[in-house]
Amino acid sequence: MHTVILVIHLIITVALIGVIMLQRSEGGALGIGGGGGGNLFSARGVGNALTRATAFLAIGFFITSITLTLMVTRSQPAGSMFDQAPAQGAAPAAPAGDAPAAPSGSVLPNLPAAPPAGVPAAPAAPATPAAPAAPTN
Repeated sequence: MHTVILVIHLIITVALIGVIMLQRSEGGALGIGGGGGGNLFSARGVGNALTRATAFLAIGFFITSITLTLMVTRSQPAGSMFDQAPAQGAAPAAPAGDAPAAPSGSVLPNLPAAPPAGVPAAPAAPATPAAPAAPTN
């Protein structure tokens, strides 16, 4: 059911983008439509049809958005993902000499204050190239 509503939602989204792009621009040269397209509709009739189509597609977009949201929230357990964070005792023990432990209930990792022993603090400077040989004549 989720997939069906999601596909309908995507089709409505693409159609809504297309209908909006076909509308005549008020600012000039921003829209695709608005040029002569034959005498099938008058300019006012085309504008009214596109406005109505935009309104119906927008209503469909909101209905499918709300439906998808309700379906997902009803299938998920209630609560926040932060409520499901591991307990402080379940975290691995930090080696001695590192930063103090974070307050209880924090989901942030404990970052070490300094790099571990044996690891250089900064990369070594590149070796300087040898000077070119002076030309001899």
